[in-house]
Amino acid sequence: MQLTEQLIPAYKNMLTALSGWLNKAASENDNPDDILSERLAPDMFPLSTQIRFVCVQAYEVVARLKGEPFPDVWHDLIDEGRKGGEAPGTLEGAQARIRETLDFLGALPTDALDSGAGLAIAHDLPTGMIFDMTGEQYARDWALPQFYFHLMTAYAILRQSGGDLGKADYVQHAFAYLRPGTIPESRLKR
Repeated sequence: MQLTEQLIPAYKNMLTALSGWLNKAASENDNPDDILSERLAPDMFPLSTQIRFVCVQAYEVVARLKGEPFPDVWHDLIDEGRKGGEAPGTLEGAQARIRETLDFLGALPTDALDSGAGLAIAHDLPTGMIFDMTGEQYARDWALPQFYFHLMTAYAILRQSGGDLGKADYVQHAFAYLRPGTIPESRLKR
């Protein structure tokens, strides 16, 4: 499987799921924007930052695997995320960021990342640490885990905040593969 085929559908599926989780949260809360300030722990970023960083991860993998610098607009998104505790924004703004990211991913050619598998990637962190990997190692060992870390943290914050989310919300994209007539009768009544 090529990198584009491995990464982009997963990112698109899960960003779409995240958007659905936020829609559910908005419909269940009197002040839905307030959940953007929620955190799992005092030393963790709030939901608003987790959403932005999920989007950043999707953009970052494309830039790195194409060997391109990060555009200024993506740096703005990172800065926006780091300031999410002070300026969480709105659910409408979060949904706009997700839509922008989905549009970006949707416009990529079907082989956009494939030539990046053998690239030498020096991934430097703000702490000064630098990780040297190939593009394939970066995709597998950094990009996907980081994306899912922020995604699952967002999911956990929404659950902790009383959101009515379950496994079906998490893997909603998999229902496209469901064999007709295989949903247990007990599930149909819920």
